[in-house]
Amino acid sequence: MYTRRIFPITGVIKWTRRHILLFLILATIPVLLFDIAGLKWLHVPWLPLGVLGTAVAFIVSFKNNASYDRLWEARKIWGGIVNASRTWTIMVKDFINNDHSKEKLSDKELFNVHRELVHRHVAWLTALRYQLRADKPWEQHIKDQKSNKEFRESNYLVCEDTIPIEDAIKGYISEEEYKTVFAKGNKPSQLLGIQSRRLKELMQQGIIEDFRHMELANMLKEFYTLQGKSERIKNFPYPRQFATLNYMFVWVFIILLPFGIMQEFESIGEHIIGDLENHVSHTSTLHHIQEFIAHHFVWFSIPFSALLAWVFHTMEAIGESTENPFEGGPNDIPITDMSRGIEIDIRQLIEDTEIPKPYEWKNDIVM
Repeated sequence: MYTRRIFPITGVIKWTRRHILLFLILATIPVLLFDIAGLKWLHVPWLPLGVLGTAVAFIVSFKNNASYDRLWEARKIWGGIVNASRTWTIMVKDFINNDHSKEKLSDKELFNVHRELVHRHVAWLTALRYQLRADKPWEQHIKDQKSNKEFRESNYLVCEDTIPIEDAIKGYISEEEYKTVFAKGNKPSQLLGIQSRRLKELMQQGIIEDFRHMELANMLKEFYTLQGKSERIKNFPYPRQFATLNYMFVWVFIILLPFGIMQEFESIGEHIIGDLENHVSHTSTLHHIQEFIAHHFVWFSIPFSALLAWVFHTMEAIGESTENPFEGGPNDIPITDMSRGIEIDIRQLIEDTEIPKPYEWKNDIVM
């Protein structure tokens, strides 16, 4: 979770509270059958269950590592976009001048050209983040989970869900460009295509010469590369055969866990009874209380079983919510905030006016 403060454990408990209640119920049913109904045979040997738990732990860690790799690669890609955007702006500012122009432009006209190219780049950033925030079929089941939906609505806000892309882009490009971009499918690619055509026009006007045009075109190539890398992560999910089997194995372990822990706690109770029988006083109230607890010590398996189930399930849920780093979840890359940061930075570099302010985020969670 990308947040400016440590996320409290209460938030995790609130996020998983329904599953905690379910784990307590799943742990209580076997104990009722074992202790109250007298079905003492109703248990699973701990050895095979421990082997299963070890296997499940390896599978969960494999998925979490793979999910984190996707998250970290996405962060590196957007770190590259940050650096490339600054480089693009400096090159636009320093390369586009009257050194080789056929007709000299005034300072204001040069600034307007700089501003046009930088604003169009901001439009590309905006179109790209909206494209990455768009829902994919394999992401929808995570968003639709009741706990995730409630947590999202009460703790943070995703701008792309509330502001239409048309309104977000319209102020950065001309009306003609707006119609061209929204008539096509891949809007970020169309904006880079318009940038390329504009650079060609500037070269034909002599405002930039061949070498500078080539360097600026190479930056557009870099933006296409970074966009393609982002789309690769967005459009190729974590393989569902791994995700589905991982989910199934975790739940098999969670269901069997109470049956394996009961016998261990029953054995502890028997040891306590043996110690009490060797005690000198058998008539004290404390002795009777201890004897009662020992005879029903198996009930202490309920909180421990629920705790272990919660740990395994929460680790699996963290991996599940991290595997798609652009969907707008609380564990995703904060591309909205990064885009606004880039915009502020590059518009200040060309001394633009009306610099936007950073976003203010709900509960300090940055998206």
